[in-house]
Amino acid sequence: MESNQLNPLSAFLQRLGLDEDPMAMFFTDKKPSQGYSPKPMELPTREKEKMNEVDWQSVFSQFSCVIGNIWLARKKKTTAWFSSQHFGCPGGAFWLGFNKPQSETIIHYVSTGIPGRMEGEFYCDSPDRLRQIFEEVDPVPAKKEYCVFKPISQLKGDEIPILVSFFSRPESLSGLHQLATFVTGDPEVVASPWSAACGSLVVWPLHYLEKGEQRAVIGGWDPSARKFFKTDELTFTVPFGMFEKMLNRYEDSFLKTKTWENVHKKIKKSKKAWNEEKN
Repeated sequence: MESNQLNPLSAFLQRLGLDEDPMAMFFTDKKPSQGYSPKPMELPTREKEKMNEVDWQSVFSQFSCVIGNIWLARKKKTTAWFSSQHFGCPGGAFWLGFNKPQSETIIHYVSTGIPGRMEGEFYCDSPDRLRQIFEEVDPVPAKKEYCVFKPISQLKGDEIPILVSFFSRPESLSGLHQLATFVTGDPEVVASPWSAACGSLVVWPLHYLEKGEQRAVIGGWDPSARKFFKTDELTFTVPFGMFEKMLNRYEDSFLKTKTWENVHKKIKKSKKAWNEEKN
């Protein structure tokens, strides 16, 4: 990726009141040499499950949340990466495109559980309905061996992102939300479908792209992953092409107006309240 493509990035983020690089996501067959990733383990596929070849106790004991690894990468300004062996979470393996269909064990776990064996998370009111939802989502399979997230300013020349994810509180998020329509002309360009927090970063944006739709996705609603977000923080993920348009056209938008200056004052108040003011 050419560095001059990102020259306006610092000014763009400053205008939005964001102090952190968005995370770029791309697939690669080259294993990252650094960063955070879950420990390797065997993928619990539906086929292995049917043959009773999945050691679920081992799978759950090695749990490592996708968002948790990205959280560490954000704090250290480095990479988080995943694969069909380094997925950390059976749900994450599904939402990153490494494993479908989802196993029946996880379908029951995320919904109502299995009486006498496993408590459920109750994110859906029945296994049948959740199974239908997963079939509707139908994750696009990972294009290459590794799914990588890294700060966009750290991309190397041959690393071309597919998606770009911002981590933002509502005031700055309002700017991203409105800017998405400004650069596309589509009043329904922003979606916020149900999923795990990692699904909003990968599967849902790719789901729309596969259908030829440029959609921004707001995520981070998953209660199980909220511990890996700042208070009041959500995600805003866009296709890289939309990100480029936002970067190139933001100066012509409402972000140059007094209206946005008023919002910026609220952003400063928020940073002060959370002791995040820069010296």
